[in-house]
Amino acid sequence: MLAEAGYRGRRDSRELVVVDPDNDAEFFFLRPRDIATYVGSGELDVGITGRDLLIDAGADASEVLALGFGQSTFHLAAKVGALGSAADVAGHRVATAYPGLVGDWLARSGLDATVIRLDGAVETAVRLGVADVIADVVSTGLTLREAGLEVVGDPILTSEAVLVRRAGAPGAAAVDQLVRRLQGVLVARAYVLMDYDVRSELVDAACTLTPGLESPTISPLRESGWVAVRSLVARRDAHRVMDELWELGARGVLVTDLHACRL
Repeated sequence: MLAEAGYRGRRDSRELVVVDPDNDAEFFFLRPRDIATYVGSGELDVGITGRDLLIDAGADASEVLALGFGQSTFHLAAKVGALGSAADVAGHRVATAYPGLVGDWLARSGLDATVIRLDGAVETAVRLGVADVIADVVSTGLTLREAGLEVVGDPILTSEAVLVRRAGAPGAAAVDQLVRRLQGVLVARAYVLMDYDVRSELVDAACTLTPGLESPTISPLRESGWVAVRSLVARRDAHRVMDELWELGARGVLVTDLHACRL
């Protein structure tokens, strides 16, 4: 993503520091769990880590921008039928590799429970009698079912990669530029540029299908009664919109990838 935003990337995975003189920037490749701590201490201006790791670290750093990758979902899990809802965790022992995250959720939920820190394989904690409940990343739930556990309640956190900055840090032009560039990459990943020709009397109906982010660009064609329309369309909807435009009577429907933008 940084490379798409115009910054220099590392040439191989062994590089721990990359200097980017063109952008007056320096990049450090650290353990994800440590990034929020470095940023919160002020040693780094910004960092990219998981929302889960940011909360778990308890560092003096805050989320600036969600980056749309590295998604994960945290759930509570217990023996089948042991808990009716997440609120029932009160008074129980909760095993997790993310004690800061779970402690934060318990505090915000007004629940009192004992948090037990484990480094991994928390699914076995209930069977071994170390805990009554676990809190962990859940995808399909297969590992939990194999351990005789079930998900309890709604997710306690939905995480993804985020850009973080020290809380209360003064404004900086370089940081603002980074945020704008990353926002441009996110928009470019989420949208495509769609061009098509349509008869003038069908423009309003066509623009209802392709309203764009602000407004479509409409230009007259040499052939009387026809116009060219250009608009941003959500990438996930592109083929459906193309089909609907064709049925409406639009022709010459083209889709172009975006690499970056400023909006």
